[in-house]
Amino acid sequence: MKERTLFREFLWYASLNILGMLGLSCYILADTFFVAQGLGADGLAALNLAIPVYSFVHGTGLMLGMGGATRYAIFRGQGSEKNGDRVFSQTLQLGAAFAVLFMTSGLLFSRQLTALLGADETVFSMTNTYLKVILLFAPAFIGNDILICFVRNDGNPRLSMTGMLLGSFSNIILDYVFIFPFGMGIFGAVLATGFAPVISMLILSSHIRSGKNRFHFRRQRPRREAAASVIALGFPSLITEVSSGLVIIVFNILILGLAGNTGVAAYGVIANLSLVVISLYTGIAQGVQPLMSRAWGRQERGEALKAFCYAVGLALLISAAVYAILMLFTAPLVSVFNSEGDARLQEMAEYGMRIYFTAIPFAGFNIVLSVLFTSTEQALPAQLVSLLRGLILIVPAAVFLSGAAGLTGVWLAFPVTEGTVAALGALLLARTVRQFCGKQF
Repeated sequence: MKERTLFREFLWYASLNILGMLGLSCYILADTFFVAQGLGADGLAALNLAIPVYSFVHGTGLMLGMGGATRYAIFRGQGSEKNGDRVFSQTLQLGAAFAVLFMTSGLLFSRQLTALLGADETVFSMTNTYLKVILLFAPAFIGNDILICFVRNDGNPRLSMTGMLLGSFSNIILDYVFIFPFGMGIFGAVLATGFAPVISMLILSSHIRSGKNRFHFRRQRPRREAAASVIALGFPSLITEVSSGLVIIVFNILILGLAGNTGVAAYGVIANLSLVVISLYTGIAQGVQPLMSRAWGRQERGEALKAFCYAVGLALLISAAVYAILMLFTAPLVSVFNSEGDARLQEMAEYGMRIYFTAIPFAGFNIVLSVLFTSTEQALPAQLVSLLRGLILIVPAAVFLSGAAGLTGVWLAFPVTEGTVAALGALLLARTVRQFCGKQF
């Protein structure tokens, strides 16, 4: 009976968070579609060059939200409300500090960052505009990510999903209005994206206004140990998100040299579809995290492992379905973003998709595994898995394989990296299971 209850609870949390993360991923996908329709290949290239900045901002918010909410869920499992309030307060203070850092970068260094990302004179102005506005909206992105995670871990996954979905739907509507009727171009696209987390936070704040929240802000001095704990546990979430940005930066530079702006635009289609696919696994991981953290706080290690197995099984099922869809509808999916009918772009993107997305079952396993380690306060293996797939392996793999096989090598770098990390992660998982089995469930 208890196992059936856990399974039902997992399906409830996971399904709501998958829907929410799908909606959240529509931030960039909607921009991609409307920019492609309104501004053509140059707009698409500019957007793809600026996307990594969004990944850094959103990744920072997820790091703080997931790290703080994981600690909060563990304290809830232990019945310690006072410590729960402390970790929420500390997380908000950290969020404010990072938000100021991002905003300052946008105001003072946006042109330098745009040049660093590889924008040439053709797309420099559009890339700079997108980057600067994203950075100025950093407080909204970070605050929204923190609230989403805490509301979910406070037993209200439905509201968490509602905030994400309605924020994302507003982004899609505003994208259309700002780009077409108002003719605001790339500025309209990024402004719509910036308004979305503001709308989401207004919805999420009803959890606090209703008095149902069990977390409260308390004035306190910043504590180094508490901040370090939040960052350490949330760091894998940052790497998971930022890895997309890092991969895009490296791939953009390599593809610019191999195929020019058209190649970057082709990769933009693949990268944005990849954001949506990865959001499915992130939704599963964020959905199962409260269950694993709660079980860990109650010393129910067997329950934590069961929840993990459910998450991996669902990730593999979704991988099979997604890959089948992508392979069956490769041409129409690419053509949606190829508004100018560029035959070269179409050919490169179709070929790249078939290779690139062979990585998705490994990516799903790696993301869920990292959250298992985070939820059970094993920061080091969680960070190792995330760093290997997000930085340590993917960058040299992309450089080496592109030199050996050109554009095909670029597409191969992602599956090679994720497959290698999955093999190493399986070894770490086996060690963790042995440790758990040596203790009382």
